[in-house]
Amino acid sequence: MTQTLQSTLNEQGVLTLSMNRPEVHNAFDADMIGELTAALQAANADKQVRLLVITGTGSCFSAGADMNWMRSLVEASQEDNERDAMQLSTLMRTLNYLTKPTIARINGAAFGGGLGLIATCDITIATESAKFGLPEAHLGLAPAVISPYVIRRIGERNARRYFLTGEHFDAHQAQSLGLIQQCVAKNHLDEAVENVITHLLKGGPDAVMTCKQLVFAVAGHDEETQKSMDEYTSKVIAGLRIMSEGQEGLAAFLEKRAPDWVSNKTPND
Repeated sequence: MTQTLQSTLNEQGVLTLSMNRPEVHNAFDADMIGELTAALQAANADKQVRLLVITGTGSCFSAGADMNWMRSLVEASQEDNERDAMQLSTLMRTLNYLTKPTIARINGAAFGGGLGLIATCDITIATESAKFGLPEAHLGLAPAVISPYVIRRIGERNARRYFLTGEHFDAHQAQSLGLIQQCVAKNHLDEAVENVITHLLKGGPDAVMTCKQLVFAVAGHDEETQKSMDEYTSKVIAGLRIMSEGQEGLAAFLEKRAPDWVSNKTPND
């Protein structure tokens, strides 16, 4: 357990990782990314761990990138931004290709990178009050690092809407898009997660692992091929961060104002 991550392993081998920055809606910073990645790598190597549940403390799953942390990258070089983006890429890739089954217990809102985490999990269960969105374009950025996982989950046609508009959508829409598989009342979330855990633990550990690898093989991607894509997506987001538009978008968000590309005029003016 650390300041930004809570970890519990029960006697059945169920490891629960809880993002623990409720004061900023469990937004990522460099520390959380590093701690989550290390915890996932340790879980993959630990024979006691049968499956993983990832969730958030408080009322949110994860709001994505911490904007104050992002502000520190505004003055960074292209190379430094690429290095930073690759750390997030490593987290997403590690979770996506973890050999153990993974469940996203979505207790509240998930935006940007938080939504990306959901897309990398095998099983996704959300409370019906949860909200979702990919607001990066509103900041002059793009959901680059998470894009391979989100596109596989919701498909190209839906990505072409939600990547571009940045609009929010509710849990029922998320289910219809394929982002989440099950939508339940808040007081039934743990019951729904426990039900899936029961089914997973009935399977032979080696057989379950093989089933997961089978899906990836038939779908035509694996951890090694993903690394090449990560290099591309990291360059995309790094380039946008150092451009004037990306810097203006982040500044506008932190200053609680509209960016300069948004007109104050109404459609009837």
